[in-house]
Amino acid sequence: MMRFLLVVAAVLPCAPQDNRNGAGVRGWLNWRGPQQNGTSLEKGLPDKWELGGVNDLWSVELPGRGTPVIADGRVYSWGYRGEKQDLREVLVCLEEATGKILWEHSFRDFLSDVVYDRYSIGSPTVDAETGNVYLKTSPGLLVCFTRDGKLLWQHSMVEAFGQNTYPNGRTGAPCIEGDLVIARGVTNNWGSQGPPRDRYYAFDKRTGAPVWDSTVCQGPPFLKDSSFATPVFDVWEGRRVFYSAVGSGSVICANAWTGEPIWRSQQIVGGFNSSVVLHQGKVIAIHSGQNLDTTETGRMLALRIPKADRIDPAKVPLDLVPQDEAWRNPLGMFTSSPVLVGDRLYQMVESGDLYCINANDGKILWQKKLGASQLHASPLWAEGRLYVPVEEGKEGKEANFWILKVSDAGAQELAKVKLAGHCLGSPAAWNGKVYVHTTHRLYCFGSKGDNAANLPAPPPAPEVPKPGPAVRLQIVPNEVLLRPGEKASFKMYALDAKGQRVGPLAEPVTWAKFVPPTALVRAEMDAEFNAQGEMVAGSKASAGSWKATAGKLSGTIRGRVVVHPPYKEDFESSTFAPDPHPIEGVKFGYPPLPWIGGRFRWEVREKDGSKVLAKTTDNPFLSRALTFIGHPEESNYTISADLMSDGNRRGMGEMGLINQRYIIRLKGNEDKIEVNSNVERLRVSEQVTLAPKVWYRLKTRVDMSPDGTALVRAKVWKRADPEPEAWTIEVRHEQGHKNGVPGLFGLSPQPAFRVYADNIEITPNK
Repeated sequence: MMRFLLVVAAVLPCAPQDNRNGAGVRGWLNWRGPQQNGTSLEKGLPDKWELGGVNDLWSVELPGRGTPVIADGRVYSWGYRGEKQDLREVLVCLEEATGKILWEHSFRDFLSDVVYDRYSIGSPTVDAETGNVYLKTSPGLLVCFTRDGKLLWQHSMVEAFGQNTYPNGRTGAPCIEGDLVIARGVTNNWGSQGPPRDRYYAFDKRTGAPVWDSTVCQGPPFLKDSSFATPVFDVWEGRRVFYSAVGSGSVICANAWTGEPIWRSQQIVGGFNSSVVLHQGKVIAIHSGQNLDTTETGRMLALRIPKADRIDPAKVPLDLVPQDEAWRNPLGMFTSSPVLVGDRLYQMVESGDLYCINANDGKILWQKKLGASQLHASPLWAEGRLYVPVEEGKEGKEANFWILKVSDAGAQELAKVKLAGHCLGSPAAWNGKVYVHTTHRLYCFGSKGDNAANLPAPPPAPEVPKPGPAVRLQIVPNEVLLRPGEKASFKMYALDAKGQRVGPLAEPVTWAKFVPPTALVRAEMDAEFNAQGEMVAGSKASAGSWKATAGKLSGTIRGRVVVHPPYKEDFESSTFAPDPHPIEGVKFGYPPLPWIGGRFRWEVREKDGSKVLAKTTDNPFLSRALTFIGHPEESNYTISADLMSDGNRRGMGEMGLINQRYIIRLKGNEDKIEVNSNVERLRVSEQVTLAPKVWYRLKTRVDMSPDGTALVRAKVWKRADPEPEAWTIEVRHEQGHKNGVPGLFGLSPQPAFRVYADNIEITPNK
């Protein structure tokens, strides 16, 4: 998190998406392009391509799985380099004309579940107003750079908001909407955001201050998977809204100014990954999951967008009914998204077939076989042609890139180019050039020089009505993270009933601590406001909500105070819930409220005569826990804790600690102590003897050398024995992690393998 200056300003309505009103930088600024549907209105793009031929402009060796973006004569591409411990994701800025690298930034993986080399499955995004570049990395860093590569701000979404990562590595792309940058992820935050849900987070695009968060598909049914579908923005009933598919298997609509959900349509149990398109009052989507209303898998469907008179603000989101469905067909696709051109949809499916569909009624007009299979890549359309990367060959070693002339009669091959590497990213086009990324290279082909005469006029700015009367406050930041003595300042915006910002605030603002009526833990944040209107953090680790009032307007924020080491927690002061556990009928309490990822994964229970932290086992989806105790910028500390696993000699859970983005865990089934960050990038272990139902003490520290090497050390011993002199394991990691939140790791794959933690202690290194 960051510190913010106090400003109470005249506030104006959010601007529309900047690359849609012709302001500032122009280009192919985001994954789906200026039309938000994979189409280009540019003239003169190439209809042929031959490697080494006259229009084969350049290529660079950079493995990648996403889509490059183009802005102001520069290409921004997201890829990766290296192997094992040396693998890094890389944001590269290249010169459009030559492919010369102008600057680049690399990022190490940490605390993620990405396997194999499933990196850079996403795209940068460029803000047309400022030219700034936004990106989310596989381990969850949301970063903002200037066009010249200067880091402006960043958030560690995993450590600060509890974002989960997944083996498939799908991260998607941030979106720019007015003054906001919007990112998404499945998160286990704190308090009411403790349950794992697919959520959107909006930040001030200039400062990184959190503006709103949205659990757009609050159940039931709840989350079953992740999603990386890119939202589509539009104006609906006087509001700026976005439409998307989400991890709970729904198509949703939400208010882009506030994040508030408006309606949803549940379709499958699982993640919904393809992006939607809008056509004449309909949202069109495709998936390959198990349908809720039939035994079939996969479907393309069109949903009629409801009118505002059906929305009850007290009962949002509105659940659409079967009568809201305009049409359906049996096509299915996991992630490749439809391209919309007039009344025609072009869709790749998993079997490697290209389909043309009538967007009015969903009828299939024709299909053409292009390959054996298809996964992520979506087509690009321009001037009656489709540019289509298709998987080909064994083990992803090559791909076919098709250029097709399409009409209602079918598809005619204009060119077919065999490219090195697997092709999972969609093409992009700007200024006479087409770009495509494979797991070997980034390619550029087309016309040399400036082709500005062929560029289309900017799309018209979306029309929104003038703001209405102010009815509430929007406070920025809406969530703060402070350490003792730190301060936070706030901007106040008045919103009308539709969520649009309306004007300056004349009334003074008063603050009061606020306990939401649904809060399970009635706690307060240890902080106060000074005469300058700044929040000043106290000395206690705490969390809570605040209500700001200005005249008749009010709004709420929430915040946490986390302390520098030293820090101790033995849970003896924890209180039990008034009612027994709903499943096991025992007394239980909640983990400390300021912890990230603690709720629903841990409970306070009585064990061996004292209160301890017990890993939950009632939900298999929550069998693993990465729980963060402090601040993402913490470093140079030692963390220790008592740990124990139930089970037997053939079955134990895993338990451990997190220190500076390293997991140090005890693997009872293998009699090992292991240090890892990402298990395929760094994993080193030593043999130890571990027994079930025995308390062990685990202690670990990380030391950085001047050359950037990290030395990760840990020791484990029976709690009843004296601490040994020697470290059990020592691991050197070149260019190691310089900072990271201290925390707990737990894995209870079965109810019999519950793990426990007690007497957590974090101290600064001497």
